Amino acid sequence: MRITAAATSPMLMRLADERATGALLRDQGTLYLVEGRVVHAESPAAPGIDVLLTAGGALPPQGWQEALSLAGTRNEVGRQLIDSGRVTAGELEVCHIGALFDAAFFVLGPASGPTRFRYGVAHWLGRVRPVEAEAVERETRRRRALLDSVWPCPELDTSPVVARPPAPGQTVTGRQDALLRLADGVRTPTAIAWALGRPSFHTLIEVRRLAAAGLVEPPRTPGQALPMLPAPAREDHDEPDVALLRRVRDALEATL
Repeated sequence: MRITAAATSPMLMRLADERATGALLRDQGTLYLVEGRVVHAESPAAPGIDVLLTAGGALPPQGWQEALSLAGTRNEVGRQLIDSGRVTAGELEVCHIGALFDAAFFVLGPASGPTRFRYGVAHWLGRVRPVEAEAVERETRRRRALLDSVWPCPELDTSPVVARPPAPGQTVTGRQDALLRLADGVRTPTAIAWALGRPSFHTLIEVRRLAAAGLVEPPRTPGQALPMLPAPAREDHDEPDVALLRRVRDALEATL
């Protein structure tokens, strides 16, 4: 069994070794497995593949609904999208793997409730490109480390985002500006991600960057000191979107 001390979910690794098929249910969502490999992930903390496809303009909302109506009951929505010409296979694969890793980050986070597995359960999207369970584990750990390398304040991930005015001469990117416009002191990073149609993890990264730059108010309790900012990790040089696409491209090329 490929369980190490660093495993975020020993049960997932056991199911991978068993080549199990079904749904792994945890507090923050569900991982779907086929023969031990992860084929999809869902979490209320992460916008789904439908949101990412339609919000990004790759697919009109009516096109998604049509595919869901025609192929949802036979678990072939992904195949229907490709066959109808709504999206290309490559577009679907890139968006799918982005949604999968985004949701898996939350599913494999710290859990207080039980972890259950329902054998034989399939997801309505169908197979797009399965991912090895070990790769999902590894990417989840990498993302946790990346967040803390940007700004070690996990309370930012679940607290309402409060914007601060920029200092004289301080500028922000277009993506950061769109995020800050929604930082009304009520929306959390996850709510902002849903509103923008962006992956939640990328939004968490951006919020921590903005906090490090003094553009987001860090949540504090009385007497709590601000976290010390560590040296940036090498992987932080790229925007999360670019870094993810490069890793997706390399993974796809390696399996062709």
